[in-house]
Amino acid sequence: MDEPREPEDQSTQPSEEPNARINPTVFIGSSLCIVAIALWAIISPEGASETIGVLVGWISEWFGWFYILIATVFLVFVIFLALSRYGRTKLGPEHSEPEFSTFSWAAMLFAAGIGTDVMFFAVAEPVTQYMAPPVGEGETLAAAREATVWTLFHYGITGWGMYALMGIALAYFAYRMNLPLSIRSALYPLFGNRIYGPLGHGVDLAAVLGTIFGIATSLGIGVVFLNYGLNALFSIPEGLSAQIGLVVLAVAIATVSAVSGVNKGIRRLSELNVWLTLGLAAFILITGQTVFLLNAFVLNIGDYVSGFAGLTMQTFAFDRPTEWLNGWTLFFWAWWIAWASFVGLFLARISRGRTIRQFVAGTLIIPFLYILMWVSVFGNSAISLVRSGAAGFGEAAMNTPEQGFYTLLEQYPLFPIVASVATFCGLLFYVTSADSGALVMANLTSYRKTPRDDAAVPVRIFWAVATGLLTLAMLVVGGITALQNATIIMGLPFGFVMVLLMLGLYKALRVEAHREDSRRYSLPAQLSGRSSGSDVGDRALAPLSWRQRLRRSMSFPDYAKASAFLSEVALPALTEVAEELRSHGIEAEVRDRSGGGSGNGSENGSSNGSENGSGVPHVELVADLGEEEPFLYRVEPREARTPVYGDSSMRDSDFYYRLDVHLREGGQGYDVMGYTHSQLIDDVLDQYEQHVEFVRLNAGAAR
Repeated sequence: MDEPREPEDQSTQPSEEPNARINPTVFIGSSLCIVAIALWAIISPEGASETIGVLVGWISEWFGWFYILIATVFLVFVIFLALSRYGRTKLGPEHSEPEFSTFSWAAMLFAAGIGTDVMFFAVAEPVTQYMAPPVGEGETLAAAREATVWTLFHYGITGWGMYALMGIALAYFAYRMNLPLSIRSALYPLFGNRIYGPLGHGVDLAAVLGTIFGIATSLGIGVVFLNYGLNALFSIPEGLSAQIGLVVLAVAIATVSAVSGVNKGIRRLSELNVWLTLGLAAFILITGQTVFLLNAFVLNIGDYVSGFAGLTMQTFAFDRPTEWLNGWTLFFWAWWIAWASFVGLFLARISRGRTIRQFVAGTLIIPFLYILMWVSVFGNSAISLVRSGAAGFGEAAMNTPEQGFYTLLEQYPLFPIVASVATFCGLLFYVTSADSGALVMANLTSYRKTPRDDAAVPVRIFWAVATGLLTLAMLVVGGITALQNATIIMGLPFGFVMVLLMLGLYKALRVEAHREDSRRYSLPAQLSGRSSGSDVGDRALAPLSWRQRLRRSMSFPDYAKASAFLSEVALPALTEVAEELRSHGIEAEVRDRSGGGSGNGSENGSSNGSENGSGVPHVELVADLGEEEPFLYRVEPREARTPVYGDSSMRDSDFYYRLDVHLREGGQGYDVMGYTHSQLIDDVLDQYEQHVEFVRLNAGAAR
């Protein structure tokens, strides 16, 4: 594999040619593990159940503190990134802009916080924590206040901090560092090119195993939840037969999606789902105890904020409720970790061009607002029902959680309609999870040319079937409890991977900061009084007059003029600098890609021109100073819309061409069209001096 190159613009659509091939090591290794575990569970369910129980007990005793600690550390880390100087860093090249409007982006983040499991646990967990809290006596006022807060804690910003960490890392290394959109890329700052060998394969394999068990857990919960709902509505019997049918349905829909490409339809249904679930919550709020629920909502916020620090580090060291920890906090943190690759990939793909600060704020706040609303409405309604004397409902919600949600809905008007809407929502969440999960795992086990490319259809079908098989196997072993325990086990190795990922991201961002410092410590040519010329130092630079500057700002060159500048000014200037550098023993070359380009000059170009098939013309200077990242200075045309100001007669068309400067870290956002030979050399030297200063600062920090 080549060393990292300057990030390319990924806004182009994937080509119709096959742009992905299987990574045999990761694909074969992970698939053998999954199939072996599934067959073992189906053939010997008792043995599998006993082994899983032993492993969970061992992990809980020896690594329970680890799960709790890293969940807190990840959250603190992403908040630190957002509030620090690193928060200004873009998840993409400097010239990149967000692909989606703020509203659309917020809507997709909002949708990411919804799933069948939220419907499942929003009633079951508050009731369970109220009736059987981890400490203290159950069915008290104190237990009622704490019950919903525990649910908010398990679904709150701590888990979204894990998603934010994964999303930042994937987006940063893919879109800014031009590395593959895979987990291993985040470890490049720590291990260099070794990520392309066994180490990287092991990391991606751990990600696949964690992801498939996390998705299988969600599918298992969805199966049990929907089975009960269909029984309540249509008298479909509960049991393994119906659950097998639901799993087959999910696999079939995921397969059809992979073959026919119905993702747009499913995406529209998912957006519809957001509004349906909001309507469902509003219905409960309006037809239920409205004033009580609003008061409880405010109380829950206060209790959550005031008790967050104690909850997030709560290990119960002196009186350890092991069974409770395994069933709740440890399971949820392992579950969030297992889903981090899945959701992080989605968040990365919709957030290119946004800053880390924007990303963290949106990821932590927007989905949690939905969680807060949903859990507060349904959780407090359920607790109120139990406190009013419905002990049977409380026992059912605690011991058979799938009954809790539908039994609560029975207390409100229009139950058949409301329950049908809830079942429809749950079914959509269920099948889209199966489809998206198959896509993510297929991508994790494939080599892809760009982050926008997806794995081949047969690979997606395989993972859809494998997920269904694993879900069935775990349901045979012990239902949802077996899935929860398996998630705790499989989440552990990926938890260590996420620690390394955090360290790799921090190291890369420190390098970014050193580069920024190097610019601040270097003076531009006009301020330093440096001269330039054919001998890089013979002629003084004459600054443009104000009339020349105004004329340049009102010039809107066409593609022919931009190409002429590349060949007549940029190429000779960069060649001259390269010759001078070579005379000082520095390896330098000029690459001329100004001929034979596609002529569109659009921003959708790649960093390596015709070498990687983008066809975007440019000229560039590359100087190897002996460090990992050579100095790179590129002049590249970009089509831009002609401004509406000025004399319209000066504009030949609605578009003109800028000549943007690109460095290793991406476009710099300024145009050198109209620079003289000497002025362009001065600009190259400005950037070169800053790069040399960056190398010095970075080398000093490494020592």
